[in-house]
Amino acid sequence: MAVQDIINYSYKDIFSLRVVQFEKACVFNKPEQVSNYSIYWIKKGKGVYNIDFESYEFQDNVLFFLSPGQVFSVDSEEIEEAYHLSFVRDFYCIQTHDKEVACNGILFNNIYETPFVKPCERDTQKIEFILESLIEEFKTEEAAQYDMLQAYLKQFIIHSVRVKKENHIIKEDTETKLFKDFSVLVEQNFKTLHSVTDYAARLGMSPKSLTKHFSKIGTQTPSNFIKNRIILEAKRQLIYTDEAVKQIAYDLGFNDSAYFSRFFTKATSKSPLQFRKEH
Repeated sequence: MAVQDIINYSYKDIFSLRVVQFEKACVFNKPEQVSNYSIYWIKKGKGVYNIDFESYEFQDNVLFFLSPGQVFSVDSEEIEEAYHLSFVRDFYCIQTHDKEVACNGILFNNIYETPFVKPCERDTQKIEFILESLIEEFKTEEAAQYDMLQAYLKQFIIHSVRVKKENHIIKEDTETKLFKDFSVLVEQNFKTLHSVTDYAARLGMSPKSLTKHFSKIGTQTPSNFIKNRIILEAKRQLIYTDEAVKQIAYDLGFNDSAYFSRFFTKATSKSPLQFRKEH
């Protein structure tokens, strides 16, 4: 790794900013699990990142957002200038925000959408100004520093939400709202509820009607949606815990570990133990 400059700013281990300028970064051979909420702004550079076992290619001026528990690794990158904001849940998420800028809003805790956002020149200038203000605040020892840092972070997130809404079609139709409601329910219950019938009942409709709504927006079926969320969590636990496959199966709501192994193998073409060994 040919490092030119890495500057770290932090506030009591709950909020930090890294300013990174280097030619090439090392490639992580093993994925890392994100522990805090993270925002990366690759201002100048290109690369390929893997997020939750999906590959994303980018080039110049992109923002992306990671939530605790997600799996992140670098396939390749050549970075000239980048920024990394990291904060714990208690620093920002406990505050009462507009639902779009909350930790369960448009940017974070949304593993079902592409995590990248590309700001235009005008938005880039605004983001630069906020980062400059953040750096100045990190350097001070003035009163109410916590509140000022939190306010600047909120500004950064608000601008990012606006960029995403301007440049990415965020539908508000019935099907899209239903999809969002369904995805929230799955995120909250996938370890205990595995059938489409369970979720359809909570949404006040029949399984057939739910599937029909999903087909209108061209997304995967509700059944595959649930299955893929379970598989994602299984992959995370196989890599980042030492739990036996039987225990992971139980944690994910399977009473029969053999059935879980068949379920996992059918979805990934690898047994749980084989997947763990290869990662």
